Amino acid sequence: MNEGNDRKNIKPGLSVGIVLKQDQRNGKITQGIIKKILTNSSNHPHGIKVQLENGQVGRVKEIHETVVE
Repeated sequence: MNEGNDRKNIKPGLSVGIVLKQDQRNGKITQGIIKKILTNSSNHPHGIKVQLENGQVGRVKEIHETVVE
């Protein structure tokens, strides 16, 4: 299972690759830093929906690094 499908793996501040709504057909990945988690359920088959710091919204497909606390 994709690590981006589980909410427990997703935290604000993570560097991730997401697929935007308009890119779902071609699968283009957009890189960014998570600002807010939008999916309330503990997991989602297409990836957890997040908002990036630049305001873009999409589903997490890749996690690049862990949060530095």
